Amino acid sequence: MMRFSTLIRHPAEWMAGGASEQSAVITSRIRLARNLRGHSFPGWAKKGERAEALEILRPAVEGLPAMKDAFSRELGELSSVQKQVLVERHLISREHAARGDGSGAVIERRQSFSIMLNEEDHLRMQSIRSGLKLTEAYKALSELDSMLEQKVDYAFDPTLGYLTTCPTNLGTGLRASAMLHLPALVLSDQIGPVLQAVNKIGLAVRGLYGEGTESLGNLYQISNQSTLGESEETIINRLERVISQVATHEENARAKLMEDDPDMVADKIGRAYGVLRHAHIIDSKEALNHLSLLRLGGNIGFFPAESVNLCDTLLMDIQQAHLQLHAGAKLSPEARDSIRAEIVRSRLQSLDSPDIRISKNNDTDRFPEGGNPEDA
Repeated sequence: MMRFSTLIRHPAEWMAGGASEQSAVITSRIRLARNLRGHSFPGWAKKGERAEALEILRPAVEGLPAMKDAFSRELGELSSVQKQVLVERHLISREHAARGDGSGAVIERRQSFSIMLNEEDHLRMQSIRSGLKLTEAYKALSELDSMLEQKVDYAFDPTLGYLTTCPTNLGTGLRASAMLHLPALVLSDQIGPVLQAVNKIGLAVRGLYGEGTESLGNLYQISNQSTLGESEETIINRLERVISQVATHEENARAKLMEDDPDMVADKIGRAYGVLRHAHIIDSKEALNHLSLLRLGGNIGFFPAESVNLCDTLLMDIQQAHLQLHAGAKLSPEARDSIRAEIVRSRLQSLDSPDIRISKNNDTDRFPEGGNPEDA
């Protein structure tokens, strides 16, 4: 059985996606909700019933080929910091972390699959991939789901589909989402209209850690809201189309910012680099916002392309629970801010100053030699 320290020693496979054709899309995630036939839903179940469901589910999940050498624990065996680290890695939900005895988690060693046992539903299974790969993530999870369905008896109705605790998950039990990095839409004040348009067509927009959380570091989750009356393929195809459109809006906003005001872009990225390279105290919100600008710099050529992976890893490693795990002790807010700054300074040592020639080239394009900017 995999140790917790082994699980978190290396970044998840989906965190190493880096630059892609649509660099605004960081990850794609598919989640399926399932319940056992003849067993009370976890929220209604007594302690003994929850334990009975766990005894059925855990060995069945551990026996899946994809879960060979996986990390598997009851949540009651984990410390609060360890559970919060799993939340920060998007491997379990905040709600699941609040549970203890009778709940568990089985996580594939590369962290591409994560299965929550006795969360809101008996099974909350998820597949995460880097970039815009919702269809790939769904196919992988659907195969795992089919194997598990041969081992346990799901609560399923021929008319309603898969039965779930919350009516919004009834039917397919599917929630598809993508995490997007949208700094240029924020900088150009276009983020509001874009997100309103997404909401109008029935999709949900949430912050970094899902429902009820704010957007930090210009990161947004976009997901489907309805699961009943449509096939999984229809839901995913519509979502992929919308996310691709939002990503294109972000790419266009980046190009327009570099055309209209390259000095402002260079200044913001340069300032963010300066603060992160030299700060000795930095809180989470400030660090995330500056890392967002560094990531933008990696996407538009101010930094080498591999700096995007560096930023994605840091976005995770500077979170509160990761810092406490790193320090091996409970930290005061002041100590967290100090250690966070130390980690960022250390990781960015090898990252040279931003190459702003790209913005200067834009200026040259706009104002040819001998030309007057006022005549442009």
